[in-house]
Amino acid sequence: MTEQLRTLMRRDLMTALKAKDAVATTAIRSLLAAIDNVEAPPADSHSPEVAQNEHIAGSAVGLGAAEIERRQLTDADLQSVIEAEIQERSTAATEYERLGRDDHAGRLRAEAEVLQRYVISHQEG
Repeated sequence: MTEQLRTLMRRDLMTALKAKDAVATTAIRSLLAAIDNVEAPPADSHSPEVAQNEHIAGSAVGLGAAEIERRQLTDADLQSVIEAEIQERSTAATEYERLGRDDHAGRLRAEAEVLQRYVISHQEG
């Protein structure tokens, strides 16, 4: 389900880009980036074998040796990322409203609404 939802997001991003829908484009790009960040291996991950080479100190040995496998998200992980992105926008919108910046608040609420579609899709799937 995780890959199906990500495929749907990418397709929706292309549609938003073609339609010049700035709100949807921003929201979906941000969500995809958040998902990529969660999948990234921690900075302190096991490092690859380091060569003892006088020419290139600390270089990785062999084809693909410097690559570290990305974390595989479960459906629950993906759901959490989506919900966190929605919550982040809702919280920021509330703060903008408090400061009298209704234009920014409205845009953030519209982005949250775009992302809400994926929560519903995920729960139905």
